Parts: sequence; C-alpha cells; structure tokens
Amino acid sequence: QVQLVESGGGVVQPGGSLRLSCAASGSIFSRYIMAWYRQAPGKQRELVATITSGGSINYAGSVKGRFTISRDNAKNTVYLQMNSLKPEDTAVYYCNGGSGIRWDLIPWGQGTQVTVSS
Repeated sequence: QVQLVESGGGVVQPGGSLRLSCAASGSIFSRYIMAWYRQAPGKQRELVATITSGGSINYAGSVKGRFTISRDNAKNTVYLQMNSLKPEDTAVYYCNGGSGIRWDLIPWGQGTQVTVSS
C-alpha cells in the first residue's frame, strides 16, 4: 500500500518562502497524477496544484505565480515551492495522487503545517 509522508512546513513571515516535500512509498508513484492540497482551520480541504507524470501542471488561482509544483519520479517525491507567502496560505498541507479526475486515491498522510505570520 502506498504511504505518503509530507515535510518541510514551518513558521514564516509574510513574503517568505518554504519548500514542501512529499515522499511516497510504492511503485505506482510514477504513473499517478500527484497533487498538493491544503486545509485551513474551519475550512474544507482545497486543491492547490497538480502535476501529471509527464509534467503537465495546474494551479489554483490563489497560488498561481507564487507556488511551483515539481516531482522527481526516481525519488518518488513531489515538491511544492512556495514563495511570497501570505497569511491566508496558513494551513496544513497534504499531498495525494491518483488518475483521471480523482487525485485523492492514496490514504492521507499526516500533512505538514505551514503558518505565515508576522
């Protein structure tokens, strides 16, 4: 069974940067569309970015131009480079993956907390 381990979160001032990593066990990673989600307190989990196995990328409008998703299939790892962070980016960030129109087929990991505060 595939497992996900997110890391790289922390506390950062507005305008700062963080790089999140998500390591996946299992052999299906390279075939999956991988995605980053986030969930802020009191809000539903929302999709942040997706990347296909071939490198096609999409972003939520709220992060476009500030966040960059990438993947290393040899390392079974997906990354999220977050620049120009805003307080509204504060959330627990999760990765997941899938195919077709479902990108949450893997059991959720513990996520990594990102807090943007002065």
